[in-house]
Amino acid sequence: MITKLRHGWQSMRSSFWFVPALMVVDTVVLAILLITVDTSVDLHLVARWPLLFGAGAAGARGLLTTVASSMITVAGVVFSITLVALSLTSSQYTSRVIRNFMRDRVNQWVLGVFLGIFAYCLVVLRTIREADEGAFVPTLAVLTGLLLAFVGIAVLIHFIHHIATSIQASSIVATAAQETLAAVDHLFPEALGDDNGEGADDTLTRALAGQPWSAVPAGKTGYIESLDMDALLDVARTLETILRMEHGVGEFVVSDTPLVSLIDPGELDEATTARLNAVFVISPQRTVEQDVAFGIRQVVDVAMKALSPGINDTTTAVMCVDYLAAILTRLAARRIGTPHAFEEGELRVIARGPSFEGLMSEAFDQIRQNAEGNVAILLRLLGALQTIAGQTASPNRRWVLRQKVDEIAEAAERSIASPHDRDRLTHRLVRVRQALVAEPLSIVRTNQH
Repeated sequence: MITKLRHGWQSMRSSFWFVPALMVVDTVVLAILLITVDTSVDLHLVARWPLLFGAGAAGARGLLTTVASSMITVAGVVFSITLVALSLTSSQYTSRVIRNFMRDRVNQWVLGVFLGIFAYCLVVLRTIREADEGAFVPTLAVLTGLLLAFVGIAVLIHFIHHIATSIQASSIVATAAQETLAAVDHLFPEALGDDNGEGADDTLTRALAGQPWSAVPAGKTGYIESLDMDALLDVARTLETILRMEHGVGEFVVSDTPLVSLIDPGELDEATTARLNAVFVISPQRTVEQDVAFGIRQVVDVAMKALSPGINDTTTAVMCVDYLAAILTRLAARRIGTPHAFEEGELRVIARGPSFEGLMSEAFDQIRQNAEGNVAILLRLLGALQTIAGQTASPNRRWVLRQKVDEIAEAAERSIASPHDRDRLTHRLVRVRQALVAEPLSIVRTNQH
């Protein structure tokens, strides 16, 4: 249930209607409250400030009509500008980052402000009466409508500045990287430590490979967006068995193919199958909240589009490599081992999760493959590997880094013809390989203390 609620909240947060709808409701409530104050309490506003509150019914109606018509027109313009920005982002960078634009609070608040002011003016207009209808002008509500019009002008100026900034490559890549770093901190909060903690349960997993497993089919087709590990452990505890995930978060699953498997579960009824399927949130698209690889994928896609012959934007690709280095540097010092869930020392769940090697390949392999002959990108990839090497003393992770260095060296040997450029790459290769055999800087600082 918690997973479903979290998924629902993320879906609403990513929608373009939720925040504007709340703001429309808020402004309608504000209008009703101010009208109620004008009706029930005589504040003598007209007598005290006749220039501000002295307008009659016709003047008040004209003012609010002008504000309402202007706000709904500007709301249409804002929506059109947003659609143009989404289209430009999709074609110029990647469609994977469109969700970030839709989740942008500024875009949602701006649309909500204009629609809210429009709704506010409609409610107040409905209460204005001429003399023949029993004269009533909610002076406080009318003045608030005028003030809201000035707020709308300020919001429009801010929106134009914001949208011009947010469609820049640096902002798009930085936003995707920051969201990924937040997911890293949430999913992998534990430091790696001296024991490395990787592959500790591989022997146990291999020993269970020969056991008779019964598969539970998936009820939907799509990407596993998230799962509730506590609920999965609870199911395994209830059935008194060992449960193995066949697909991890971010992987694609086909309906009626194995989603999870269990050892000797007995009779699997429809209720248990439904309960296991309810643990997983399967959607048409991936999200970064429990899927760090998807956050990396967004940055890689921007780099791939920048390296394409039609765009050929090396600067953007270099920027992507820099942010990927920041993400992998954070990951290099965190424990990412596949989590095995135990209960009182007894294995219950064999989970399927990411690995440092897999995330490294996700980040750098396709960029390297598409950057052959591009000296700037190859040099920056080597610099990123050198930075990552300075944050981990794990032999396994340093072996992965050496593999990536060798792959870049092979690509450079094959694709770089200029002797000068080859010398530059050779010098950088020497420095990176020295960093891979040296003690990490973080460890040196700790020893000095």
